This record gives sequence, structure tokens and C-alpha cells, in this order.
Amino acid sequence: MKSERCGWQRTFDDPMPTPGGRHLITLHHAATYVTLLPKKEADTPEWQAAIEALILVADLGGPTMFARIGMMRALNSFIGAAAPMRGRRKKAARKYRIAR
Repeated sequence: MKSERCGWQRTFDDPMPTPGGRHLITLHHAATYVTLLPKKEADTPEWQAAIEALILVADLGGPTMFARIGMMRALNSFIGAAAPMRGRRKKAARKYRIAR
């Protein structure tokens, strides 16, 4: 699904699904998606790298795969953060003895 378009209208090789169920097809769609993120989320290193990749691909004409990789890493960054470490437990764990 390669396109001969230039700049922000270039299409990704494969559409990227978003958590909301939509698909990002062009660099412009991806950039619009990023600009609608909450500031706290957009300021994370993953999203900053994705934004930089989008800009470089749109302005310098690099392969759209670079922007796709950046976007997919940012979109999937929540998977590893699903259960963040909370430090020490406030309550001590119960101790059990095995009776034989």
C-alpha cells in the first residue's frame, strides 16, 4: 500500500490500530493522534521519540517504517507499565510453616 505522496500525506505500509479502535493510515493521521494526547502522556520519552520520527520522515523523506516503529513503540508502551513496582510493602507478608 505504498504511496507516491509527499510530506505528511505519505501512507504507512500497513495501517496502525489505536487503542480506540481507529487506524492511522498517513503521517498526518499519526501526527493528529499525537497532538490530541494529554500533555502528561505526550511528554513521555516514547511519545517524544515517535514525534521526532514522524517529523524526520515527513520533512526529510525517510522510510515510513521508521515513523511506524516509533508510533508502535509509543502505542504499546503501556503494556510494560501495567503493573508498576510500588516499592516496599506496607504490610508484612504472613509467614507459614509447613507441618509434616
